[in-house]
Amino acid sequence: MRLVLCCFVILLPAFADDGQKLLSVDHYVGVRSEVPAINGQTTEIYVREVVLAGAALRSGAAADRVVLFVHGAGTPAEVAFDAGYQDYSWMGYLARAGFDVFAMDMTGYGRSTRPWPMNDLCNLVAATCAPSYPHQLTTIASDWNDIGAVVDRLRALRHVDKISLIGWSQGGPRAAGYAAQHQDKVLKLVLLAPAYGRNSSPNPPAQLPGNGAAFNTQSHAEFMANWDRQVGCTGQYDPPAAEAVWAQMLDSDPVGATWGTGVRRAPQETIWGWNQAMAASLKIPVLLVSGFARWRAYVVWRSGRDAEGVCGSGLFVAQRAVGEESFAAVPCVAGMADGGDGGWQADGDVAGGLLIPRPKYAMLPMIYKVNYGTRHIQTQEGQ
Repeated sequence: MRLVLCCFVILLPAFADDGQKLLSVDHYVGVRSEVPAINGQTTEIYVREVVLAGAALRSGAAADRVVLFVHGAGTPAEVAFDAGYQDYSWMGYLARAGFDVFAMDMTGYGRSTRPWPMNDLCNLVAATCAPSYPHQLTTIASDWNDIGAVVDRLRALRHVDKISLIGWSQGGPRAAGYAAQHQDKVLKLVLLAPAYGRNSSPNPPAQLPGNGAAFNTQSHAEFMANWDRQVGCTGQYDPPAAEAVWAQMLDSDPVGATWGTGVRRAPQETIWGWNQAMAASLKIPVLLVSGFARWRAYVVWRSGRDAEGVCGSGLFVAQRAVGEESFAAVPCVAGMADGGDGGWQADGDVAGGLLIPRPKYAMLPMIYKVNYGTRHIQTQEGQ
């Protein structure tokens, strides 16, 4: 059973009567938590909305243009998808394209409820003192429960039967795992560099919560090192962008910001379920974007006409190396992630309807505009 509550803080820019201005709206969704340490308690999930003022005045975008972002294992959603630097906000990009865009922080992240074990330094990874909670804090099932509460709230708020989901990194198992179990509520699914356990167990481990540290932290130095280790060429990102994102990260964690020179906190998680069988069960349109070897990118779409697995006849890859003008469309085959090739083929109807801008602080070298309803994918240079 889920309890849902919502409150709004609307930040109106100047000239709020201009329908082309963006609004940022804060929502809080109540959920009966399935996080083991606080199981059964009512907690709050923070949800940010970015929408054109004109769409907000019309009570939202069109029924097929309601989108929810789901973040990965370290960075909360409002930082990952609404970066406050120049025009780096993916949420803003989609909102300007006419989407009603939402992003949620999972339990333990950002402005959502932080379970009590995250306040004890002894529960950290590599802590030298005795932990007060010697277990991993969240589970993939508690994440799916959080997503379910938010999806249901947005469906009611916008009077739609289905919404689209976008997941990045660990947001892949979160969003896709939920979508596979609730395909009647999900219109389309986009996965950016998703985590994936092809042979992982479909069932939770015998012991829950799993043994281990409850949470981890990341310092400014560790954050910068994580960016720099992925850089493939000089000038690949603007250093001020990284600093802006880090500042936003600390703003989302006022407790962690007071620890030493400031850290971001994130829960350790027990994961299962997002495997080949679950991926194969998806019947909804799915778009997969995954960086490859730091200089090439894959765009993968699935026609939804088959259920043969991740590399079925309905799943194709469009790839282009930096500097090349055209895509090579090839069927997805085993070993593709290791650079396998499968010949030329462009069969299968592309299905979807979301715009993907240049991910300026992710490791993808180009911009994609997916031309849905046709049989090809286009690229756009520039911003």
